[in-house]
Amino acid sequence: MSGSGKGLGFAGFTMPKRNPSTVSLHAVPPPTASLNNVPPPSSGLSKQGYSTMNAITQNAMTGNFGTLGKKRAKTEDEYFDDDDEPPTPALAYIPAPGSPTNDMAKENNDEVDPLDAYMAGLEQQAAKDLMTSKENEATGKGDVARGTRGDIDDMDDEESYYKYMEDNPLTAADDGSDVEIEYDEDGNPIPPPKKKFIDPLPPIDHSEIRYETFEKNFYTPHEDIEKLTNEQVEELKNNLGVKISGPEPPRPVSSFAHLGFDEQLMKAIRRSEYSQPTPIQAAGVPAALAGRDLIGIARTGSGKTAAFLWPLLVHIMDQKELAPGDGPIGLILAPTRELAQQIYMEAKRFGKVYNIRCVCCYGGGSKWEQTKALEGGAEIIVGTPGRVIDLVKCKATDLGRVTYLVLDEADRMFDMGFEPQVRSICNHVRPERQALLFSATFPRRVEKLARDALHDPVRVQHGAAGEACHLVTQHVRIFHRPEEKWPWLLQNLVEFLSAGSVLIFVTKKLDAEQTAANLGVQQYDALLLHGDMDQADRNKVITAFKRQEQNILVATDVAARGLDIPHIRTVINYTVARDIDTHTHRVGRTGRAGVRGDAYTLLAKQTDKEFAGHLLRNLEGAQQEVPEELTQLAMQSAWFRKSRFKKGKGKNLNIGGCGLGYKERPGLPNVSEESVVSVPAGGPATDRLASLKQAFRSQYNKFTASTDHSWEQTRPVLQPGVNAPAAQEEKRVRKGGKKSRWE
Repeated sequence: MSGSGKGLGFAGFTMPKRNPSTVSLHAVPPPTASLNNVPPPSSGLSKQGYSTMNAITQNAMTGNFGTLGKKRAKTEDEYFDDDDEPPTPALAYIPAPGSPTNDMAKENNDEVDPLDAYMAGLEQQAAKDLMTSKENEATGKGDVARGTRGDIDDMDDEESYYKYMEDNPLTAADDGSDVEIEYDEDGNPIPPPKKKFIDPLPPIDHSEIRYETFEKNFYTPHEDIEKLTNEQVEELKNNLGVKISGPEPPRPVSSFAHLGFDEQLMKAIRRSEYSQPTPIQAAGVPAALAGRDLIGIARTGSGKTAAFLWPLLVHIMDQKELAPGDGPIGLILAPTRELAQQIYMEAKRFGKVYNIRCVCCYGGGSKWEQTKALEGGAEIIVGTPGRVIDLVKCKATDLGRVTYLVLDEADRMFDMGFEPQVRSICNHVRPERQALLFSATFPRRVEKLARDALHDPVRVQHGAAGEACHLVTQHVRIFHRPEEKWPWLLQNLVEFLSAGSVLIFVTKKLDAEQTAANLGVQQYDALLLHGDMDQADRNKVITAFKRQEQNILVATDVAARGLDIPHIRTVINYTVARDIDTHTHRVGRTGRAGVRGDAYTLLAKQTDKEFAGHLLRNLEGAQQEVPEELTQLAMQSAWFRKSRFKKGKGKNLNIGGCGLGYKERPGLPNVSEESVVSVPAGGPATDRLASLKQAFRSQYNKFTASTDHSWEQTRPVLQPGVNAPAAQEEKRVRKGGKKSRWE
């Protein structure tokens, strides 16, 4: 070792020189070797193919760093076997025709495939639904009976969202996830109060139930009221401060004597310090006594409680006595327990005149006590919707005999979230019942309930609450064929445009595009709006129409809700809406900002007769003129003819039989025999009897009564069971020792 050496005394590692041209960039398979051969110790490889420690040390000393830790390279066979394709599966065996195996295969194929059975079931269900829809259309049932169009496009996402939110107001309620949790003084969380949601009553099929017939018209107009002229009637309405609308409403009265109550009830009314009817009583009681459905818009304290209680008493007295297990005849729903108790006290005060029983049912009270009270029988139930549903579910009472339904403070019940419960109760009461709805306001939801639950109602409004918009004048045009609408539109479009912008509603999206294109051919620039357009395109169209860049907008029902454009003067319903709610929203696009507007509805006789009935009632409720042609078209619909109120004289309970449940004068004044003969009664038998009485009276009118009464002393003494009927059995005495109201 030389003296010039440094460090450890050796020159360091020797790096062998490599020729770059000899280095291959690709893997080269090693020589063929058996997989089972164990490498010798001198090879530097273990059994698993990795380098041993001796080999690592030797490589480190020789500078071969590239081979450290590498796995054994694949053999040639392993290298090429990785790229082999998977083996081709063997071909399926196909048996020869006529062989036993072929016969067995045919028997197996005869079994029904599950998918084929499922598709066949779908086809059968579709055919069954088609037959059901045809039967419903022929009989006036189903969706056609509700006036819903089935031959139009389905609602798009936006329309269906608005419709769903209106039909299900409770869906958008807060789920309570954002409620802040409060803590007590010890740091324990205080659970928020939970609102108990009461499930509504399940739907019921009234067509499977046989209801007994009942009478609900007990009103005979007083002669003083009949003598009034139309000008005097309008003056009486103005003095009372009421507005009366509806199909042929009864005239208001000015005195209790015009209502025909009997002396017992009149004494109770006088004891209640009533000197004359309040405005809501003067206009509402005649309609309720006449058996008409009633909408009363008046605030608390207007006397509306007595307005529906007095006709209820007359209504109950005409029906037979409750049998054991029967439910009430009159049902009154109130939003709060305080109001229910107040109505109960009024009903109890007037009901004791005829010994009518009344039960008050509300949440928070003892359900056991209320159930026991209902077991004894009650003609009137006053209660809140939740407790009434609970009692019906536990079979404490039954709504099968309810023929008089009252919804008091309906707007408050809806604000408190009772709409599903109220609707379910209304659906459980027989369809022919008499229904009265009272509300301080008249929002859209209450209006929809009134349209669903009431038939041809008389609307009595005292004050300015809930006043409907009278700035829109509705017009109806009826055509023999749908093709006649287009010439009418072109003929009147210039006149409509001279008044302001025109909004044309078309139900189908395809028809909307076609109508807009046809207007463009006639040199009218029309905007188009329907559900298949993007939201950005919709906003552009609405903005252009608001700026009056174009004065004609052809739209589907997407624009029926929420479109507030004051300069729209004319709305044209080129094709009718799918339901009356959408029609109401359509008409409401005009008549805004205090400016009058016009709405034209174009009907086709062949396709729109089912919708004509709903349109007629909508016009009557808005106090609009109803064309006679529209009435004739509506009467062609089976559902409208069945639900239309029947005109006729009120029932006079003083004439006729004296069966169970009939009182001498429950609600009408005495009528002399002369007047009965002069008034033609219904039915051929009664007319013949009246004519016979008139013939005998004209023949024997010259006879006079004898003044000698000595013949009375020769009358035999009546002995029961011998020459006189046997004594009647003692009548049933009810619990408590009270006499029946019919005794």
